[in-house]
Amino acid sequence: MFDLIIRNANLPDGRNGIDIGIRDDRIAEVTTRIGATAKEEIDSTGRLVTPPFVDPHFHMDATLSLGLPRMNRSGTLLEGIALWGELRPTLTREALVERALRYCDLAVSQGLLHIRSHVDVSDPRLVTVEALLEVRDSVASYIDLQLVAFPQDGYYRSPGAVEALNRALDMGVDIVGGIPHFERTMSDGAASVEALCRIAAERGLPVDMHCDETDDPMSRHIETLAAQTIRFGLQGRVAGSHLTSMHSMDNYYVSKLIPLMAEARINVIPNPLINIMLQGRHDTYPKRRGLTRVRELMDAGLNVSFGHDCVMDPWYSMGSGDMLEVGHMAIHVAQMAGIEDKRKVFDALTVNSAKTMGLAGYGLEKGCNADLVILQACDPQEALRLKPNRLAVIRRGKVIARTPPRVSELRIDGRPSSVDGSEYAPNFGG
Repeated sequence: MFDLIIRNANLPDGRNGIDIGIRDDRIAEVTTRIGATAKEEIDSTGRLVTPPFVDPHFHMDATLSLGLPRMNRSGTLLEGIALWGELRPTLTREALVERALRYCDLAVSQGLLHIRSHVDVSDPRLVTVEALLEVRDSVASYIDLQLVAFPQDGYYRSPGAVEALNRALDMGVDIVGGIPHFERTMSDGAASVEALCRIAAERGLPVDMHCDETDDPMSRHIETLAAQTIRFGLQGRVAGSHLTSMHSMDNYYVSKLIPLMAEARINVIPNPLINIMLQGRHDTYPKRRGLTRVRELMDAGLNVSFGHDCVMDPWYSMGSGDMLEVGHMAIHVAQMAGIEDKRKVFDALTVNSAKTMGLAGYGLEKGCNADLVILQACDPQEALRLKPNRLAVIRRGKVIARTPPRVSELRIDGRPSSVDGSEYAPNFGG
């Protein structure tokens, strides 16, 4: 007897007609046909069943604050930073918690059950830290939330940030963050990377730095981050987020940089939606895309995972909590339109991001956590094309969200009465 059986599932690795048996909070069986019964059964009817989506780079302290204290009229990074500077002194714990919990509701509806959020520690009140720690505890039964101590105004540039970051870690924040390219000088940026990696090594914590989020090809803090990762023995525990300067770097320099990053086992986190919106603003034409070298980094064996970064905040007025929207944009901007390319993009929203976050029990194999999403699509390629409804979201064996299939009614003589976009998938076997 199983508690739940999902029947006739397509899996991301290409297996079709699979049954998944769940007992308690674990996957107990994955096979072509489970003969046993269950307390509950869901027929996925040849739909894609995947592990939950994972967002390894987000700013939950700012999410859903769009319009506070006013709109970002220019839509630029600098005006967004200025707006956050105006809003930050007015933030209250209660308002931060309310917005974050609302976003978590949206995330669950999108099958997003694992999030790493940067938390601004530039305000010495650390109200953002207090609020997000409360949220982390509140959502623990349905979302795994990791927190990064992020000195958003600069570790050395912002008065009191050094002490505030240490206090945030003492309060229970999980990860050491940084933003070296925002320091006053290149040397200050390099010094901040060394100091923050030292803190992480001493405390036994991971590192996740905003790194080289600029069009300047001479912003090369990822080189320093990789070198300090090796120096402090942090291989595999460090993430470099954004890395947009690599888009503009000299090819010969990059040919030396990427092997160094691979040696350090750096986890790379591009943020396609925000990177292409905010970068290249000083260009006329040709205009740079602003996304880092995704294909080259993947080809070199680095673990690349995509982040959403922002949803309706001072920096980005759009966003929906849908990681497939992130992947959809990555396909276009990185020009990854091949069948194998799309599989890699889907992995960058799921298994790669789970590796970046160090998630235990993630996956669709026997013994993994019974966390799954049923999509109104037949395979990863179609999921990325359609950004389909999440028919069911399952957490530890319990259905925690459902969405009806998206079907349009037609009233045209001589044509079908309804249209289901997921039925338009190409039939390669036909």
